[in-house]
Amino acid sequence: MDHDILRAAVVGAGYWGPNLARNFAASDRWELAAVCDLDADRAARVAAANGGADVETSLAALLERDDIDAVAVATPAGTHHAIALAALRAGKHVVVEKPIADRAGSAAEMVAEADARGLVLMTDHTYCYTPAARKIRQLVADGELGDILYIDSVRINLGLVQPDVDVFWDLAPHDLSIIDFVLPGGLRPRSVAAHGADPIGAGRSCVGYLVLPLDGGAVASVHVNWLSPTKIRRMTIGGSRRTLVWDDLNPQQRISVYDRGVDLETQALDSLERRAATISYRLGDTWSPALEEREALGTMVAELADAIQEGRPALTDGAAGLRVLDVLEAADRSLAAGGGVSPLGSEALELAGGAA
Repeated sequence: MDHDILRAAVVGAGYWGPNLARNFAASDRWELAAVCDLDADRAARVAAANGGADVETSLAALLERDDIDAVAVATPAGTHHAIALAALRAGKHVVVEKPIADRAGSAAEMVAEADARGLVLMTDHTYCYTPAARKIRQLVADGELGDILYIDSVRINLGLVQPDVDVFWDLAPHDLSIIDFVLPGGLRPRSVAAHGADPIGAGRSCVGYLVLPLDGGAVASVHVNWLSPTKIRRMTIGGSRRTLVWDDLNPQQRISVYDRGVDLETQALDSLERRAATISYRLGDTWSPALEEREALGTMVAELADAIQEGRPALTDGAAGLRVLDVLEAADRSLAAGGGVSPLGSEALELAGGAA
């Protein structure tokens, strides 16, 4: 066996597990060693479709195996904490589908456990591994947009009203994880204000707005909606030099970069340092960067292999998942307070910063 090839087990053969199994099996960095599910027939179908991996119905038996390098968890969010901790304590690297856990406190414990054992804990924030998101991260890091002034994200469609979570927990994690991915240092808002509405009587917010003040006077906003007859997935990132628009539903031109904006020049008027503002408008070119065509999950499993073999945190590590959960829990507190401003959980945020 090639010693550079890693061996993975997928836990959960329901909705997302087969996608993970397919990408591990197709990767030249991985061998799919096992599929684990309480339903043996379901696990066997997934295993047979991906090279005939072993079938396990016992998590304990799976974790006792010494030929498994990493475990991918694709089970309901409420089970992520227990499964991930058991895998980490068995010496396995772990990748968990989003959300990393159902509570920030549980995620913080997972991050601490992985850190103490020197293991990789990765959050499967799949959108972050799309070619578009990776290009946006690069453009921001290279300073092509200048200082970030605002981020405006819209994710709306006539979607399925979930029975167990509101629209914030269902849709906003995608946008929050992308914002966390592209901002240098991650998403670290000073507070969260959330406004939600339930106009159809579903018992939970079906339309929602998040406002997140960022350092330096910048602001991020996220609009999510289950009730829109039109489908929109668009993020606008305004910078001091250029503005970028990502339209995920436009395959011909997913990213547009506008050399347009507002320039504000100030002039001192007197000894009291009063200032007058002169506003000018910059109207330059628009361009669209070329994007590679590659499945996001394929890039994700390759990043997991790189992180393990290079002994470094993954690009979307456990701390990234924790930062997203911290915002969602702050949004819950804001909703309970009628839309009031809610600070982030200091303990969780501090841990996320220390692990990033």
